[in-house]
Amino acid sequence: MSILNSDFDDDEYSYEEEKNLDDEINRNKGLISECGIYGCIESIEEIVQVCLESERFQDGFYFINLLLEAFPYNSEYWLRKGSLENAIGNFEESILCFSRSLSLNPGDLETIINRAAAEENLGLIDDAKSSLESVLNVDPKNDDAMFGLGTLYQRQEEFEKAVGYLKRVIEIEPEFIEAYYELGFCYENLPDLPKALEEYDKFLDFEPYNASGWYNRGIVLVKMNKLEKAIESYDLAIAIKEDFSSAWFNKGNALADLGRLESAIESFKQSLEIDRYDEASSYNIANIYEEMGDIASAVKYYSEAIKINDQYYEAYLARGFCYDSNGKYHLALKDFNKAITLSQDNAEAWYAKADLEYSLGQLKDAVTSYREALNLERDDYEIWFYLAETLFELGDWLEALHAYSECIRINPQDASSYYGKAKINFILSRTQEAVDCLKSAFALDPSIRTEFAKEYPEIKSSKLFKKLLGEL
Repeated sequence: MSILNSDFDDDEYSYEEEKNLDDEINRNKGLISECGIYGCIESIEEIVQVCLESERFQDGFYFINLLLEAFPYNSEYWLRKGSLENAIGNFEESILCFSRSLSLNPGDLETIINRAAAEENLGLIDDAKSSLESVLNVDPKNDDAMFGLGTLYQRQEEFEKAVGYLKRVIEIEPEFIEAYYELGFCYENLPDLPKALEEYDKFLDFEPYNASGWYNRGIVLVKMNKLEKAIESYDLAIAIKEDFSSAWFNKGNALADLGRLESAIESFKQSLEIDRYDEASSYNIANIYEEMGDIASAVKYYSEAIKINDQYYEAYLARGFCYDSNGKYHLALKDFNKAITLSQDNAEAWYAKADLEYSLGQLKDAVTSYREALNLERDDYEIWFYLAETLFELGDWLEALHAYSECIRINPQDASSYYGKAKINFILSRTQEAVDCLKSAFALDPSIRTEFAKEYPEIKSSKLFKKLLGEL
């Protein structure tokens, strides 16, 4: 909630500006050496503020401590030191400094607002609210305090309350640019996407060269399914800030959703080039190559994602599917096992492992894996069905019957499971149960009659069977 550092400020000091700042810092240190602190107070005060704004905190502390040694009862200096402490994350120290400043100047609203920022950073949310509300009690139109309350409620995900305060900020000060940006974020999360877009557009009217503004606008347009316009916004963000990896990444997602797969790969590769540790970009590149049928390239990039993050279980799982499709079953099984180790609660990994074990003829292992998957996804029809089929092949008739019954519980129109139960009941000499299941299977899917005739020609031609079935 710092008033001094806005969340959307993309400005960076150039090398030349940094060099000029170094010169200015050295000049002020020289002045102090030549004529003492008393001879250059105004210049030192200015350089403290510059150091705070340019994040040269060590230099800022050097100068503010000299000022406080000379003027320990100056409330403004304690305010500046508190702001420096807050900026480097020393929140408790910053509150002590702000309190010292207020003891010297009890009614200073700027100090109270900055103290509220430190209180929020410490998680003292109620204290932060009380501090800001005390400012409004004195000055009901204090836009900084209103903005602080708005962003505080926003970060607490109380977006409607946040909107109330932020709209009041703009009513008081229509050119309070930050408020439009934060309103856009709030409306995006309510969600009221047209309003979010409207507020980001107002913000960009003031700040047309703000990369974050165009980026957030792109996110809203994606949510509105206006993908081409979203890509245009991401492109503008990238034009302003070429190394904006998140904009490249989101552009890649939008291009992929439009089916422009080659262009999507290029965007993800740009993101990965900027951030070599971005495993998500590598994963997405692999995903697209897999979709395009280029399994070798997919494996390469899934492996790259794993190299970046060896806990990335989705990448192990996806690479396992690639190995499986290429017939590299043992490598696939190794990846599925690794995915399961990393995420015990992932049903998809257990299911993939079970299918592969079945393909390898490891039917008992497959049954164990199917059951593990079902412990996580109790009502997954496909897992129950393949478990039933595997149990059938193993000759575990009663367990197979139970699995087919679970399939029918989940999908009462499941003709295949009725037919599976019928076959088991024939094996168990439960003729009436078998016939009842066949009737249900035939009613749901008449084509099963043909399948039955091929599998059981001797039963199909039996007069007793036809009588039981009601065909005589």
